Amino acid sequence: MEFFHQPKIDWMGIKWYLISCSLALAVAGIISMIVKHGLAYGIDFRGGTVVTVKFAKAPNLDAIRKELDKLGLHNATEQTFGSASDHEVIISLDLRTTTSTNALDTGKQEIIDALNAIYGVGPADKTDFNNASATTIADHLMAADPLGLASQGSEAESKAYGDLANAILSFRNRPPQSGLIDDLQKLRAVAGVTPAVVSALQNDFYLSSFAVRDTQIVGPKAGADLRRQALYVTLAGLGAMLVYIWFRFELIYGVAAVIATFHDVIITIGIFSLLNKEMTLTVIAALLTLVGYSMNDTIVVFDRIRENVHLNKRERFSDLVNRSINQTLSRTILTSGLTFLAVLSLFLFGGEIIHGFALTLVIGVIIGTYSSFAIASPVLVFWQTRYGHAAALEKTPSVRAVPNRGRPTATRRVAPGSTGSGK
Repeated sequence: MEFFHQPKIDWMGIKWYLISCSLALAVAGIISMIVKHGLAYGIDFRGGTVVTVKFAKAPNLDAIRKELDKLGLHNATEQTFGSASDHEVIISLDLRTTTSTNALDTGKQEIIDALNAIYGVGPADKTDFNNASATTIADHLMAADPLGLASQGSEAESKAYGDLANAILSFRNRPPQSGLIDDLQKLRAVAGVTPAVVSALQNDFYLSSFAVRDTQIVGPKAGADLRRQALYVTLAGLGAMLVYIWFRFELIYGVAAVIATFHDVIITIGIFSLLNKEMTLTVIAALLTLVGYSMNDTIVVFDRIRENVHLNKRERFSDLVNRSINQTLSRTILTSGLTFLAVLSLFLFGGEIIHGFALTLVIGVIIGTYSSFAIASPVLVFWQTRYGHAAALEKTPSVRAVPNRGRPTATRRVAPGSTGSGK
């Protein structure tokens, strides 16, 4: 299938317009990073506490942000997670002076306090069931002893209520509840939960309209290590590609491909800075995917250039490159277009958790495809015209017609500068 039948686009004739666009994007991104004193790193890289909260109904992110500000948590970030019907939010707190378990619990409790201020709290003599741990539930059950296990001894009673509390917690945390119970009578579905157990829980617990699903903490050392490793991995990927193309083609082909890929990474990161998007581990994964994708697209063009060089050694190199790009244009539109539609679908419908990953690929597919003929090919033409192809033409004997009286005109190869007379 072909979108174009023998296109004749002069890519090398418009190369300076394309390069100017690239320079404008790159400079804008670099200026943005300088003005903002670097990139906006996610919790993965800067360190901090990440809390996932599920709500009974759609949360008000503005109200949550204002309440966190009142508590002095001015740099907290909130973003929805999963589908809209899940009513889940990820709240990130900046790094504290310590990263111990106490700091983790403190961050979690601060968020719970802020949410309680918004959504209200139950009676003072009751505990929030949706945010209670298995130990808390087991302690309340042992104190109430709804199953009458006290006569079996404290050890047996502790084990029985501990197992029951774990079963109740497992039921609460798995779908369809997913951490949020709206009626304690639903616990009757758990093996071992009797009406007396439900009654005891109703006496000691109330049901909040939100539940903390998960809490994680990233320390400063871990964040710095991740930033350094992300840089090393990206540079290692570029280096490996350079070695491969050097082996597969020539060194200049590898250099041109790496320059184009570096251009793709710089522009993508610059656009992230301009859009105030955070750099996270998923974004780094997408950048590495972009490196491979861009390199693959460049190799397809380079392979066609190499084939045409072998078939047309006398053709001007820039014309040969134009023809090679035009010959692969339909293939490029097919593969890049389908890839773009796939990553665009991820960006639009994939949810907040992969938003950064999908956005990187949406930008990367466009920039990576563009750089194959707007950056990599002009670099190759510049080098081969100045140092490679032109020098080879100078050393190659030319073909000149020599008249032959009485017989058909013949041609013979003569050295440059010769008159062709034989003298």
